[in-house]
Amino acid sequence: MQQLVWAQLNQRQQQQALARAECVSDASLVDAVADIVAQVKNNGDNALAALSAKFDGGLPSQWLFNADQFAAIGEQTELTLKQAIDVALDNIDCFHRAQQQQPLSLDVQAGIRCELRTEAIERVGLYVPGGTAPLISTVLMLAKPAQIAGCQQTVLVTPPPLHPAMAYAAAKCNVDMIATIGGAQAVAALAFGTDSIPKVDKIYGPGSRFVTEAKQQVSQQGVAIDMPAGPSEVLVLADGSANARFIAADLLSQAEHGEDSQALLVTDSAELAAAVAAEVAVQLPALSRVETATAALAQSRIIITETMEQAVAVSNAYGPEHLIIQSEYPRKLLPSVRAAGSVFVGPWSPESVGDYASGTNHVLPTYGASRTVSSLSLADFQRRFTVQELTHSGLSSLADTVMTLANAEGLDAHANAVAVRMETIQ
Repeated sequence: MQQLVWAQLNQRQQQQALARAECVSDASLVDAVADIVAQVKNNGDNALAALSAKFDGGLPSQWLFNADQFAAIGEQTELTLKQAIDVALDNIDCFHRAQQQQPLSLDVQAGIRCELRTEAIERVGLYVPGGTAPLISTVLMLAKPAQIAGCQQTVLVTPPPLHPAMAYAAAKCNVDMIATIGGAQAVAALAFGTDSIPKVDKIYGPGSRFVTEAKQQVSQQGVAIDMPAGPSEVLVLADGSANARFIAADLLSQAEHGEDSQALLVTDSAELAAAVAAEVAVQLPALSRVETATAALAQSRIIITETMEQAVAVSNAYGPEHLIIQSEYPRKLLPSVRAAGSVFVGPWSPESVGDYASGTNHVLPTYGASRTVSSLSLADFQRRFTVQELTHSGLSSLADTVMTLANAEGLDAHANAVAVRMETIQ
């Protein structure tokens, strides 16, 4: 990992120190995804079959599973894994259920009642990536909030094969159906519907650059998405009191996600920086994904600041997906944090717990989006709308105000909608 002294960098060099790996979204990717989306939109299941044959060797003999079918598959999950899933679900349920919004209703003045109501998004699509291992935790993070929110239909898509533990998690969260398809074609199927897969109102979940691009494209065609997703990242804020072994483990846990992942340490201690670099070198060779982590570390950095206050400022400028604070008094730094997807406070709060079982959601904004985008929560599975009800006296008290403003904007029909009522009242 490259070590940099913040005070020795000019403004341009500081910006480069906080730069991410370049997002791959060239014209060829955009065009390829647009073609896939159009095929599925126009040809439905036939396109899914053709695209699966092209990219994945064809659709499995069974690629659609109703709730009873995948619940039966889920029972093949070994007991210890079931128990781990159950513990994680209990915590996720506890934290997300506490986020339920109560209806707001008040009289803003006599005769004028305003309300804010919350309802579930009716049909949701959950994309769970495939690959070298089943992403059981992503099923939990997406399906449990949908269940709590009361979404009427939950459709989960994931590349084949369907792992029993993913099926078990989906059954515990009352998912309605699973389709074992992946890639941009799965996103398009959720967005527009096919004979086999129902159209949804909103699509959630991380994925490859093809999946991310497909989500972006269908969002421009009237389908809502949770958030754009880029490479995973972590930033550790630490002072000289921190445990170098813990920090190295945290950096490597993020680096093993992918070659384009990024891990940063920002510290006011040159001694800690050297100790962490040494620990990374010790722990790295033992990882099963050593090649992936090595590639990620090549674009990761250790930044040495003059103070911890300056370190927090560097973190805020970066806006990490995951922020770990390991300092003597970590709670003192927390109020200064302005941009982070999820924060892990103190030496006993590794990022791993948030990924799996602490209760918070691990679907988080990346690539600096945490400055404006929030982590996934129950609110993302709901929509809010306002209600107003006026009595005749309430309208009378507001009539002149509304008509004056409407006339000032040249919208005389708006003013007339009030005036005709005032004539009746009078």
